Amino acid sequence: MFRLLNIEFHKLKHSKASKVLIIIYFVLLTSTALIAAINFNFAQVQFHLAEMGIFNFPYIWHLNTYLSATIKFFLLLVIVSMMANEYSNKTLKQNLIDGLSKKEFILSKFYTVIVFALISTVFVFIVSLILGLIYSDFTEPSIIFSDLEYLLAFFVKLVGFFSFGLFMGILIKRSAFAVGAILVWAMIEGFAKGMLYWKARPSVDAVMQFFPLEAMSNLIKEPFTRFSAVKSVASQVGEDLSKDFSVHFTDIIIVLIWTAIFIYLSYRLLKRRDL
Repeated sequence: MFRLLNIEFHKLKHSKASKVLIIIYFVLLTSTALIAAINFNFAQVQFHLAEMGIFNFPYIWHLNTYLSATIKFFLLLVIVSMMANEYSNKTLKQNLIDGLSKKEFILSKFYTVIVFALISTVFVFIVSLILGLIYSDFTEPSIIFSDLEYLLAFFVKLVGFFSFGLFMGILIKRSAFAVGAILVWAMIEGFAKGMLYWKARPSVDAVMQFFPLEAMSNLIKEPFTRFSAVKSVASQVGEDLSKDFSVHFTDIIIVLIWTAIFIYLSYRLLKRRDL
């Protein structure tokens, strides 16, 4: 495994575009800390988001994993461009000539996906823990380390999404077209969801949960209506915002199955191609 990872990181080290995208990604991951600096006056009332409980444990695990997942597109570009460069620079063919099997080649990419997802998860954990220890009203260990399943969901979501990008990169070979194909697939899922709302509204969630991007989206639901201040305002105007925000094991299983499918199809596709 480490030999395969070493090969991949050696390639990344010599890719300026990938290094820039990775740096941008991790800088953006820390940008959630900037929320703590938001302080403004409205109608002579001062608002400081950090003091309104937005970084309270365990809510911060939900909030930060959701926000951090929205910028995964930057690492997707790295994954897709990795595959595009293999074809354009002919390093894939050279690796195979040097004795790397096609199975090992796919594994090297998948291991890289896992490492990116793992580092991202640890990074979000550290940033969230620091912000929570500074601003949270609750610092008991039992509260701090509750709801950590959101970090697991975040990790699985990244692995699934990057595996999808890896498959598209192998299928289409050109990074721009591969990213475009992913966006088209997202539009297809959106269209399918709209049609189900129109024709079979009660069955929407039951059907859509099995679509890859929808399954990944279901792992971490939006956290904003869970925020106590939002709930308070909603209750005052008679709105009921109660919903299930928890991470479900079935959603994790669905995404893991899609991940396995993407990696298997990537291998089968590469195996059948004449390089």
